[in-house]
Amino acid sequence: MAPMIAGQGRACAPGWASVWLFALAVAFGASPAAAQGAPDSAGPIQDNSFLIEEAYNQEQGVVQHISTFSRPDAGGAWAYSFTQEWPLGGIRHQLSYGVPLQHADGSGTGLGDLALNYRYQLIGDPDARLLVAPRLTLLLPTGNDRQGRGAGAAGLQGNLPVSFMLAPKLATHWNAGFTLTPSSHDPLGQTARTAGFNLGASAIWLLRPSFNLMVEALWLSTESVVGAGRTEREKSVFLNPGIRWAFDFASGLQVVPGLAYTIGLGPSEGQDGVFLYLSFEHPFKRAASTP
Repeated sequence: MAPMIAGQGRACAPGWASVWLFALAVAFGASPAAAQGAPDSAGPIQDNSFLIEEAYNQEQGVVQHISTFSRPDAGGAWAYSFTQEWPLGGIRHQLSYGVPLQHADGSGTGLGDLALNYRYQLIGDPDARLLVAPRLTLLLPTGNDRQGRGAGAAGLQGNLPVSFMLAPKLATHWNAGFTLTPSSHDPLGQTARTAGFNLGASAIWLLRPSFNLMVEALWLSTESVVGAGRTEREKSVFLNPGIRWAFDFASGLQVVPGLAYTIGLGPSEGQDGVFLYLSFEHPFKRAASTP
């Protein structure tokens, strides 16, 4: 799912030369897997995209906890989200939930609309070149719509992620989706049906298995309620270059931090900001039943 881009405003981008120097230092200075005593054969980073959804379901017995944080260059707004993904018996079926927390100047901090997700691994596995995993999401109206933190009504979202390895060290991910809310609210309590659409793509260069350079592109078309039965459509375009790296532990725990700088393009010019990512992925065991 595409995270919310909080706030507006424009400032100069950070010094990318410094970012890439840091990236190269991480890539070639030390091996996180070796430093933590994990096997040298630890697999590449796969299911850790930022704005674009990849098509890798969780493997059997492995759970993932994902946190993201975005903050624009100007103003005090920010958005945080927590997602937890669980395999349902095996890789074919996956359940997850998402909890958003939002802050905006004037309306304070509060919970957004919760997401309950089901995803089906239609094609592929972690070793395949092509993977397809459609997702269906129920959006619950837990956010305060009068403060602009939710739709005020239940909604339905669908997304089709496709992952394709163009080369052994070049992964691509492609997204197409929709969001439908039959009875969205505006801050005055007026309602209308809203529909949103998203398209996205990313390219990830596996410079090393434990260190990747990445760039993502996201297009959004969303509607907001502007009166009883009336809506207004807005389009957004974002580019998100970034880096991610992994620390693999002998216990099976993998920690993946990530850093990106989101750039608003075209109708979204001026909506630039920092994007942070952190994932913990580890095996789990079911509690033994007592006789």
